[in-house]
Amino acid sequence: MAEVETAPGTLRPGGRTARVRAAVLRAAEDALIECGVDGIDLAEIARRAEVGKTTVYRRWGNAGALVADLLEDMAEQSVARTETGSLDGDLRANARLVVRTLTDERQGALFKAMIAAAANDERTAEALHRFYATRIQEWAPCVTQAVERGEIPDGTDAPEVIRAVSAPLYYRFLASGDPLDETVADRAAHAATCAARAGAYAKPREARP
Repeated sequence: MAEVETAPGTLRPGGRTARVRAAVLRAAEDALIECGVDGIDLAEIARRAEVGKTTVYRRWGNAGALVADLLEDMAEQSVARTETGSLDGDLRANARLVVRTLTDERQGALFKAMIAAAANDERTAEALHRFYATRIQEWAPCVTQAVERGEIPDGTDAPEVIRAVSAPLYYRFLASGDPLDETVADRAAHAATCAARAGAYAKPREARP
């Protein structure tokens, strides 16, 4: 069997290696929150994590690889979707989770720093895209289940519905600065539900599998 080359920082064995990775990723989070992407200096991260600089440079190599690994870890640790038995309830749970994350003092600052880093680093941008693709994939089945229950039309594009829920929330978070709360979350979820019921996200018949 041919060997597969593993990118720096992506190995996940247990024991000391896992503990070192956890410490370094936590230190990277702290640095991002405190200083933004400019705070991701590998030597400083090693100092914060109380591990050897050589270890950090060998496993991650550069700041982009470290931030990418942090995003992968965040995707793995993300909260699983909620199943309420209705599309509106499921999307409301999704929207409220997004709002709780973005308004959390630590997580909100971390996401802003990640998005800023992605704007200037291709590897970080790719990792951020994978993170959100993972989250959309996690929540898309609630739309598929709604189709099966007859709540919304056949051929509804499940990922597009999930994107429609979070898009106005991220707009407030990153662009307008308008308040983010459960009322806003519920409104975004309800709007996406109504649009889905009206067929706004149904794929053209020729585009369906």
